[in-house]
Amino acid sequence: MKLAIISGGSKGLGHAIAEKLLIAGYQVIEFSRSAPYSYSVKLDFSNPDQMLPLLASNLEKLAAQPWDEILVVSNAASLSPIGPTSKKNAMAVLANININFTSAILFMSEVVKHFQQHPCRKVLVSISSGAARKAYSGWSLYCSSKAGLESYIRTVAVEQESESHPFVVLNVDPGVMDTDMQALIRSSHKDDFPAVDYFIHRKESGELRTPDMVAAGIIKILHSDAVSGERVAVFG
Repeated sequence: MKLAIISGGSKGLGHAIAEKLLIAGYQVIEFSRSAPYSYSVKLDFSNPDQMLPLLASNLEKLAAQPWDEILVVSNAASLSPIGPTSKKNAMAVLANININFTSAILFMSEVVKHFQQHPCRKVLVSISSGAARKAYSGWSLYCSSKAGLESYIRTVAVEQESESHPFVVLNVDPGVMDTDMQALIRSSHKDDFPAVDYFIHRKESGELRTPDMVAAGIIKILHSDAVSGERVAVFG
């Protein structure tokens, strides 16, 4: 039996990955706030205290079973609030950090904890972004969270070297896609996001790939011999 665990799999890239793995014969479980599918579990990543017990209980049940392969994709993320630091609401800042960083780390660490001793092939991918390496005015929270997660993955990779049944852990840059997040970017006011015209141009020029195309590339990476700790671009 093969298992796929995905956060933020209700729409966009996460959903495309989930559907492809489902067709490929994996038992899929996706965690998201809307949880619209039969394989979904409702979790609010903006509230780690409430999210963690439900996540742990679901993982515990899955970890009680034998698996031939385990694939994990940490994909849940939010761009809001966009804008200068001086204008950001404190509660919105906390919600963003919880979704993009705190709960992402909790999600991945709980998966590693529950499945560490499973003697099968295990790959954990954190969906990153070019924003992890480049500063965009108005995206201080998103850029810093993605950069922090890349460091987290590199560190976990070092830890896994001493484990008897290690995970392969990877940062994956999906490139630019035509998703709801891109629509939010294009609708931003220039005062909040000065680079908005550049992103509008990319849409109008047909430079945005579909989530389905990117999902296919990520699944190839999941099945590749990539070295743990690497940063892999889907279309590098």
